Amino acid sequence: MASGGAVFESGGLMPDRHPTGDFFVCDVFDAVPKDDLASMEHPLFTLSTRPDRRILNYTHNGTEITVVPSMRGLATIHDKDILIFCISQLMAAINAGRQTSRTLTLKAHDLLVATNRETSGDAYRRLKDAFERLAGTRITTNIETGGREVTSGFGLIEAWEIERRARGGRMISVSVTLSEWLYRAVLSKSVLTLSRDYFRLRKPLERRIYELARKHCGRQPVWRVSVDVLLKKSGSASPRRVFRAMLREMIKSDHLPDYTIAEEPGDKIRFEARRVTEGPEAPPLSQAAYDAARALIPGCDVYALEADWRAFWATSGRPRLRSADAAFTGFARARAAREA
Repeated sequence: MASGGAVFESGGLMPDRHPTGDFFVCDVFDAVPKDDLASMEHPLFTLSTRPDRRILNYTHNGTEITVVPSMRGLATIHDKDILIFCISQLMAAINAGRQTSRTLTLKAHDLLVATNRETSGDAYRRLKDAFERLAGTRITTNIETGGREVTSGFGLIEAWEIERRARGGRMISVSVTLSEWLYRAVLSKSVLTLSRDYFRLRKPLERRIYELARKHCGRQPVWRVSVDVLLKKSGSASPRRVFRAMLREMIKSDHLPDYTIAEEPGDKIRFEARRVTEGPEAPPLSQAAYDAARALIPGCDVYALEADWRAFWATSGRPRLRSADAAFTGFARARAAREA
């Protein structure tokens, strides 16, 4: 069992624990998983499945990071699920034009369901442990977020609070206050959409490698990187030969969402975006939806826009749509805002 609270199952991916969960019956722009670019690019979380009390130092292309653990150890890659959930909620609110703040009040059950975790009593206990690691882990860095480079020290979350039904009872809600550093990244929309299958990845290194592939293949179909650089950027503590063996196992299993992995001469690894060919198709759109898109973006080719929307929906993990028309209109509205 990982310290971050994921219960590993046999096979490549963990099962979808909540395939009919009500939380994710949503529009494309409602609450798709989002991750911040800085922590996708640089290793801020331990990949260890045991308490990790090392002080981590990382320097790459002018970026300097020091990560100091609390007595409970460093925040894990599975603890990061909480931050992804918070970022996703904030981006959904921003896209809907609602006011936001650094403090979010969330239903603990929704957080567990959204991140594909069990909802047992033990799962709630592990969630509390994750909050403590996130708040206790301290980071000093000069990473740029929101167009600003500020060297500062902060916790991954500034504060948290749990409300229970009664003393010792199950959590009802949790309040999380994000660091100013992370909140600034969200406000500047320095985020990327993740596949929902990210939460089904069993191993910490698989999650970290997916993050790196998503970050670097976002604007290019292929990313090539040396094993040495990939080892450094992953934050793995494994020796180089062990790291390469784990990569080869990932290549063999070929279950990384969205991307394929292959070895190339010169001790390099190639990541390539998968072609979207599998899974259900988004429902057809009504004429009213096309008319609404034309009104939002005068003169646009609505059928080309529809193709972009369907591709975005597919790479977002094909979430169930409460209303295809509303999702498409939201996509058009966001496109119009970017082009304004």
